[in-house]
This record gives sequence, C-alpha cells and structure tokens, in this order.
Amino acid sequence: MIAVLMGGNSAERSVSLKSGKAVYQALTNQHIPCFKFDWQGDNLDQLWQTTFDLAFIVLHGRGGEDGFIQQQLESRNIAYTGSNANASAQGMNKHLSKQLWATASLPLASSALAIKNNPVPLIDFPLPWAVKPVCEGSSIGISKVNERDQLTDALELAWQYDDQVLIERWIEGDEYTVAILGDTTLPVIKIISDQDFYNYESKYHSNTTQYLCPCGLDAEAERHLQMLALKAFKTIGASGWGRIDFIMDKNNQPYLLEINTVPGMTSHSLVPMAAEAAHIDFDQLVKQIANEV
Repeated sequence: MIAVLMGGNSAERSVSLKSGKAVYQALTNQHIPCFKFDWQGDNLDQLWQTTFDLAFIVLHGRGGEDGFIQQQLESRNIAYTGSNANASAQGMNKHLSKQLWATASLPLASSALAIKNNPVPLIDFPLPWAVKPVCEGSSIGISKVNERDQLTDALELAWQYDDQVLIERWIEGDEYTVAILGDTTLPVIKIISDQDFYNYESKYHSNTTQYLCPCGLDAEAERHLQMLALKAFKTIGASGWGRIDFIMDKNNQPYLLEINTVPGMTSHSLVPMAAEAAHIDFDQLVKQIANEV
C-alpha cells in the first residue's frame, strides 16, 4: 500500500495538492493500492494510524522538502520516495547547497548571506542582484534588485518567508532545467518566460511561458548540462529523482541555481515534460519513482 503524502502547510500547499492528485490518479490507473493523505501540518498522528509500505512524497517546500517528513518516516522504518532527510535538508537550503557545490568546483554566481536583524553584508559583486529566501521554493519571495536603494524592500519581502536571505549576482540569460530519474538525466528543457524571471506566476498560472524540449542546445552543450546536473545532484547526496535548475549567460556559461528534491507533478510541471520527451508517460514515471526506493 502506498500513501501519497500531499498538501503540507508551506507556501506551496496548493501546488502540492495538485501534484498529489495527479500521482494518486497515476497509481490508481495502474491498479497499485494507494490512498491520499493531506498533511496539514498538525495531523500526522492520523497517518501513523494507517498501514502502508511506502510513502510517495509530493509535499513541496518546508516540511516536505527540508528533511522533516523524511525524518519522521525514517524513525518509523517506513520506506519513501526521493532523497533522505539529510540530503533533503541540504538541498532545501540554497546557501548550504551553494557551499557544497563550491567544494565540487561547480559553476556558481557570486552571493552573500543576509541574516534578519543583523547588518547587511558587504556586497562586492555588481548589480543587478537576485534576493531570495534561503529555504523557500517556487520562486516565492524573490526580487530582482536593479538599484542599491531597492535592496531594503527586497530584503523585507524575503524576510517574510525566511530569517536567512541569499543576495546573488543576477545572471542575465536563458533558464534550463535537468530532471533526474535514478542515475539518469532526462532531456533538458529550456524555459522562456515573459516575466523578469521564471517566477511563481510563470510556473503555475501563465499560459505564455514556453517550454522547449528539445531545448535548442547542441548535443555537446546539452550533455555538459546533464553532466553538471548529475554531479550537483550527487554532491548534495540526493537520490531517487529530482531536478536541477540552471541559468546560462550570453557566453553560454551555465550557472547552477538550485536543486528541487520534490519537484512538481502538475500539468505545468517540468519533470513529467522531460519524461515524456524520453518516451516515459506520466503513469510510467510515477511507477519508476516509486521503484527507485
């Protein structure tokens, strides 16, 4: 029996509910015994009263992607999809991810860490900057800062979501994402947004965001991105499945943006899109993720 864990109490709750319904439907289509569990942040006791062999985690953001639910399952010796608690915690924290990737000589934009109620650190890289909460997903709380006097407002917005905020050199360029299934990278997707960047609106509500797969890169450049993605994935200690996001500047230099250890599984989601390009339909994809445990 598979428990599809969805919902949560993070800023990504509504997306998680859509992902969970899609995963539940895919399992049901294949006659795999399963049930949906809407975790609301305070009702885990109800889950432990049920019997199941595997948790299929589609909880996005805090609680689901930061190691909390993984730790809860591990302490009860219940198998689950995706990365373990430690890798999840490392992947959710953008600052920690960057520190780990730096040790592996992976390509990164310059950044500084700002902590709430502390002096803003010295920023020695040029404008514009991206200001983002350290532990938040789906581009929530992110601002683009073009002038130094915009920094205060950007930090105030980001601090609504997290006490730690990453100030990062803004790389102007094209966004790409690489989905990973087991030890395999799926075809690269290029994302074209009509917004300033690929934000929450672009991800979940816009009908004008374009997703190109094939991504338009030559075979060597695509293989290079896939190699970097797999190295970044392994450096975090991630496993099972996930997604690595990049930005590529006008000189075709890629920079790592972030890792998603529980990516979206909705109609707008990128992992299902990449899987389809590799001739893996949604139902098969869900089954493969479950089998990666």
